Amino acid sequence: MILLANSLVTPAVGTLFWSAFIFILFFLLLTKFAWKPILSAVKSRDEMIKDSLESAAKAREDMLKLQSDNEVILRKAREERENILKEAREIRDKLISEAKGKATEEADKLIEKARTGIENEKLKALADIHEQVATLSVDIASKLLGEKLKPTGEQAKLIDTYLKEIDIKKN
Repeated sequence: MILLANSLVTPAVGTLFWSAFIFILFFLLLTKFAWKPILSAVKSRDEMIKDSLESAAKAREDMLKLQSDNEVILRKAREERENILKEAREIRDKLISEAKGKATEEADKLIEKARTGIENEKLKALADIHEQVATLSVDIASKLLGEKLKPTGEQAKLIDTYLKEIDIKKN
């Protein structure tokens, strides 16, 4: 045991030589065959991570830009909707006022037509009354005088003159 313990603390020169030789050989082999692929894999992964971070930042910027564009589009759409509603209200008010104007105009025409009709009917009724009064006057006068008067042109003119005088005095 002591021998084993001593050999580990103070190694032999041959062991040192072969250990160093194998280490250098292993290091050279790793450098020639494994080091470059490992470094290129690490480098490519580093580049991939950088690209991913850049694309994420670009995507974030694009998303923010799209969000602001969406807000602008929404604001414009709201403004356009308000303008359309305003125009619709104005058109509605204009149509209502035009309809009221036409209705008032039609009502005025109907009222004027009715007044004209009433006035014509009134004149017809007055003419009828004048004729009846004339006939009654002749009948009454003939009964009073006891003889029947014949309605001639002179008598009709005389009756019309008296009736006009009566109308003038009443008015």
